[in-house]
Amino acid sequence: MIVNCKRSIMDVLISKKDRQEKGFIVFYVLIFGAVFLVLIGALFGLILMQLRHSAQKVSWNQSLNIAEAGVEYYRWCLNHGVEAGCSGTKDYLDNNGNSIGKFTIDSDSAEMCGQVIQRTITSVGWTNNYPSSKRTIRVLYAKDSIAKYSYILNSNVWIGDDHIINGPYHSNGGIRMDGSNQSLISSAAVRNNAGEWICTSSFGCNPCPTGDGCYTSGGNCICPGVFTTTDNPTVSLFKYPTPPFDFNAITIDLAMIKDKAQNGGGLYFPKSVDLVPGSKGYHLKFLSNGRVEVWAVRALQQTNGYSEEEGWQQDRFTINNESLYGTYSIPADCSVIYLEDNLWVEGTVKGKVVVASADLININVDTSIVLPSNITYSTYSGSDGLALIAEKNVLIGPQSPNNMELHTIIVAQKGRFGRNHYPNNFRDSLTIYGSIISNGRVGTQWTSGSQIVSGYTNRYTYYDRNQVYNPPPFIASTSSDFKIVRWQEID
Repeated sequence: MIVNCKRSIMDVLISKKDRQEKGFIVFYVLIFGAVFLVLIGALFGLILMQLRHSAQKVSWNQSLNIAEAGVEYYRWCLNHGVEAGCSGTKDYLDNNGNSIGKFTIDSDSAEMCGQVIQRTITSVGWTNNYPSSKRTIRVLYAKDSIAKYSYILNSNVWIGDDHIINGPYHSNGGIRMDGSNQSLISSAAVRNNAGEWICTSSFGCNPCPTGDGCYTSGGNCICPGVFTTTDNPTVSLFKYPTPPFDFNAITIDLAMIKDKAQNGGGLYFPKSVDLVPGSKGYHLKFLSNGRVEVWAVRALQQTNGYSEEEGWQQDRFTINNESLYGTYSIPADCSVIYLEDNLWVEGTVKGKVVVASADLININVDTSIVLPSNITYSTYSGSDGLALIAEKNVLIGPQSPNNMELHTIIVAQKGRFGRNHYPNNFRDSLTIYGSIISNGRVGTQWTSGSQIVSGYTNRYTYYDRNQVYNPPPFIASTSSDFKIVRWQEID
């Protein structure tokens, strides 16, 4: 009996130990199960967070695409002249026509004299799923202006070996390019539909430079649209034939400028003789403080000069006597000066200004502009710019400085830009920062044979990139469409 009792107690002890071990196993199972569930939950949470983050990232990228769609939409409105109703909030649709987001467009214009110079477009885009994840783009739209070119000519031209051209150069005629160039030199000459032109003795083609791509035919010297007789230019930048520039299209509306000067807040001056009896034109002297002196020219000195258009004649380009008519502040809202007479211009320009010389009263008279001295800007940050528009010629006077600088856009609508031949009248350097738009042949140096007989010995031309997309008012564009000038994402 005693033995059996011992066994029973032993059995009880073993059974109790088994239960304890099983309890520990259950406890561990519960602990590890709980930990596993926590880990699984955390893993699923991490996966969901990553999915949510990825979705937000996709939405963030889509928001940029939607904002870009907004600025492209407004550019379409600009180029099609339907800006009304294009601003505000618009739906962005997918390929099935379902709205997946929106963009809001705001526009701001830089205008002068009622002329739009630039447009700044701000577009904010977002998706419907994550409307708080927005992206903002600001784009500056503008048109290419004629200031993109160093020269635009409507006639044949000979660029001398001293001339350094920095900026695109185009002629509707042929080009003999003996100078140096850093940009495209293009010609629209299309004789025989082959990009050729007749190079005459006035362009140094007697004898015909047959070793430089020219040939003789019917007694004429036929040359490629652009050719050279020196090693100076970059020939790989020659291009011909190219489409011609329509000079009627880039001709600036002088009547509109006159109207803005009279009625739009600009400065208008009638025939000088109507204000100061005996006057022969006006002399503008720009001041660096944003004002301009207007002088009445009373007497002119004669100088024996020659041009291909007029031959030998007595030029009256040098001022002998003048009187101050008045000093004026250049209007900020419409910086236009129109003078119904011949004009002399010099000085330091502040702000964006356009000056026009034309006689729209007498259709038999075409006025010209004479440049007696330097024209510069008060700063070169892009805030200053000058455009000179002459109904006929823009000519450098015989008493011009030895080292002359012209910072301006020059437009000779019916005539030419240049400096007449004054025997033994030599000058050292002519530097142009801007653009020359000339209907006739240009020339600021005269040679006989290989000898310089008058004019500027060294000539440098740089187009002014600050004027390309932000020129003075009324400067013609070379393209009808607005393009992106500056793109930036803003916070």
